[in-house]
Amino acid sequence: MKAAVIRAHGEAGVLEYLEWPDPSPGPGEVLVRVRACALNHRDIWVRRGLREKRLPHILGADIAGEVTALGPGVHGVTVGARVILYPALTCGRCAFCRRGEENACVEIRVLGGAVDGGYAELIAVPGKNVFAMPEGATFSEAASLPVAFLTAWHMLVTRCCVTPGEAVLVVGGSSGIGSAAIQIAKLFGATVIATAGTDDKRQHCRDLGADHTVDHYKQSIAEEVRRLTDGRGADVVFEHVGPATWPQSLTALARRGRLAICGQTTGNEVTLDLVRFFAQNQTIHGTFIGTGAEFFDLLRLVSSGRLRPVVDHVFPLSEAAAAHRRMERGEHFGKIVLSV
Repeated sequence: MKAAVIRAHGEAGVLEYLEWPDPSPGPGEVLVRVRACALNHRDIWVRRGLREKRLPHILGADIAGEVTALGPGVHGVTVGARVILYPALTCGRCAFCRRGEENACVEIRVLGGAVDGGYAELIAVPGKNVFAMPEGATFSEAASLPVAFLTAWHMLVTRCCVTPGEAVLVVGGSSGIGSAAIQIAKLFGATVIATAGTDDKRQHCRDLGADHTVDHYKQSIAEEVRRLTDGRGADVVFEHVGPATWPQSLTALARRGRLAICGQTTGNEVTLDLVRFFAQNQTIHGTFIGTGAEFFDLLRLVSSGRLRPVVDHVFPLSEAAAAHRRMERGEHFGKIVLSV
């Protein structure tokens, strides 16, 4: 098969388009012909050697394609089916897995991180990771769903329990996960305030349903949120940027507000004013992906047209390095996808 492989850590140029051995499905596994794989910032961290340091390695967690073969013991999956993959491998044995909270599995491994991912023509995965593609979705649209939409759903719906009329601040609304968060928050009747760095991106946020937008380069996020909420602040803050926006996000958070964070694209270290935090009865949720049950519910909403993935640009797999460079320049709105 063809694959975009890293054999050393470094800048985007370390991605090589090569002939690579085909995987084969083992017991309980399904072989999938990858048709599209979307990028995540995690791909950049792994490529640079800042996360899992596994070489040689194939990146990519967000995968859509067609089933081509079944390993022994697989049931309920049909060869030729158009499928989308749950992006994490879990043990199925720990207390979290037994409770249906597999995103907290003690042995969780993300596709394209601790194991090879979807920057390739073929991938073998456990049958339990295979879900039917949403009706009417293209492969590029389907590949734009798993990490971004599932994580946003887990943050807003499961952890923060967003309710109608609440104010939700979406930091970085032009990203893949930000564009998902805007739609999910609106689906649950929230008033959405989204931040973005250009006029075009802010307009795109409004087109997705954001009620208000903030220029996070030229305006104070916290001051604008307070102004737009008559001084109350945001009931829910959706964070994935880290140190660059963390102080503003905390200042924008309302009394008894909930902040959910799933990423740190600008670094790992932040500070917290403990007195302000506990005196205002605030909550911070650390979040990682979501569960299979949540994924099933999410895909039904996409099939019904109530949520839609946003595809920024599609590159051929042979141009994976160019796709990485576009993400690193911050030019995209929504998801960057590799067509395989």
